[in-house]
This record gives sequence, structure tokens and C-alpha cells, in this order.
Amino acid sequence: MKFSTRTTYGVRAMIALAKNYGQGSLSLRNIAREEKISRGYLERLFARLKKSELVKAVKGKDGGYTLAKAPGKINMFEIIRSLEGNLSPFHCIEENGKIYCSRECRCGATKVLVDVQKAINNTLKGITLKDLV
Repeated sequence: MKFSTRTTYGVRAMIALAKNYGQGSLSLRNIAREEKISRGYLERLFARLKKSELVKAVKGKDGGYTLAKAPGKINMFEIIRSLEGNLSPFHCIEENGKIYCSRECRCGATKVLVDVQKAINNTLKGITLKDLV
């Protein structure tokens, strides 16, 4: 499994918001400058994060973005799924563990594949932004 720069940059931006949690909003301009990420790219990432209700936009002169909930309530699974989409590393297994196999699930590999997927998902669900700050 390989995550794209959406995940790397998105997680870095979310950590910046977590560090600033409770102190007001951060502008994308400031995040882009501090993290050395293109502002245009951040705008696309934040559109996804906002749609997933992980961040909130604050309008006005001191506007920007804040976390939609406390850093301890946002886990890596939510962030990465928001940025990457379906987190199933295997083409024949859905994120929830449902199996779609052209061999009618008789290939013998599905048990280990489901176990690997569960381990990855559980690990990501167990890491919150608070853990990374």
C-alpha cells in the first residue's frame, strides 16, 4: 500500500491545525508557508477535509481553518480516508471487509488479506492527531 502526497501533506496540515487547536484559525497561506506546500494544493486537500467534516472554514479578516473536533477525536483513518478514498489495499476486499472475488472466495488468500486489512485499519484508527502533536 502506498499513500500519495495528498496523505503526507494533508496529515502535516492537520497536525498544524492540531497544534493551534483552541487558539483560533490558521490561514492556508500560513500553513503553506510553514509546511512548504503549494497553497493551491492545500486548497484542494482542505476541500476534501471540509467535505468529510474534519475541518471548518472560518470566514472574515482573521479567517482560515480550524479542526471540526478536538485533536483527540480525529484519527488517522478518518484523515487518510478523506484524502485518499477507500482504504482497502486489496482489489477484492472492501474497506469494511466484504469480499468480492472472481474465484467465489475459494482462493485461500482472503483470510490473510482480511486480517492484514483489519490490522492496518485498526492501527490507523488508534492514532489520533493528539498523539502526533
